[in-house]
Order: sequence, then structure tokens, then C-alpha cells
Amino acid sequence: ICLAGKKGHKGRGKQFSNPEEIDRQMRAQREMEENGGAEKEGSSESEEESSSDDESEVNVKRSGVEGLIEIENPNRVAQKSKKVAEVDVSAPRELSRREREEIEKQKSKERYMKLHLEGKTEQARADLARLAIIKKQREEAAKKRDELRKGENSENCAICHF
Repeated sequence: ICLAGKKGHKGRGKQFSNPEEIDRQMRAQREMEENGGAEKEGSSESEEESSSDDESEVNVKRSGVEGLIEIENPNRVAQKSKKVAEVDVSAPRELSRREREEIEKQKSKERYMKLHLEGKTEQARADLARLAIIKKQREEAAKKRDELRKGENSENCAICHF
């Protein structure tokens, strides 16, 4: 296989940012940190006027890999951070599937134990039947022991009296 005419991606020219652009971005970032988001609450007119500035601010806001990769996904929803005042603590929180399954499992276990204690489950009936059989066997064994003791006592007494 001969690839003499084709060049790979590694031979492309490199693009460097000019120092003025870097300085301008650094100043914009410092201003953002100093203002603490006051620009976000500004009027929408200022946002419309400076569309090129918004693009550079978006690049500054990105961190990690997002700053390196340009994403053009129309389905991607930007995460909006909520303010403390907007968050409703009293609202019921949606449970995850695992949490719902865990709660359901605990409730079914409690329900089963309640029925088991009342003797309404198959296992409880089997346990009660087994216990009844064991009880009968123990009563019979106790009767036999009593009879043997009485028999031994009468034999011992017969031997002693004669």
C-alpha cells in the first residue's frame, strides 16, 4: 500500500492566539469575577449589541474539555443554575427508580411479616403445623416418661416393702 500522495492530519499548520486577544479575554474574566454576575442581570439590549463579546464570554465560561471542543448540538440543553431564593425546599423531591424500588421492597417485606405473624401466609401455616406436630411428640414423650417413672417407683416400692 502506497500512501505517497496523501498527507495525514499531523502536518497541518498550527494556529496561535495573538497576545492582544489573550489579554482581552483575561480582562473580561477578571471583570466577570469582580462583578459577581451583575452583567447577567443586565438588560437584554446590551446582550444584543455585543454578540461578538458574548461569544468570547461563552468561551471563557467553559472549563475543561468543553473549552477545547466546539459543540453544535441543537438538542443539548444548557444547565441553568438556580438561585437560593428560587429553590423550593418544601416541594416533594422526585425519587429515583432505585429509591422507589427500595421503598417498595421494604413495604412489601413489612406487609409479609405482618401477615406471617397473623398466620395467614403459606410459610406461617407450615410453621404452625410443624410446631403442632412437635408439641404432640413432646407431650407423648412426657407421658411415657411419667409412666416409666411411676412404673419404676412402684417396682422400687414393691422391692422395699417385701
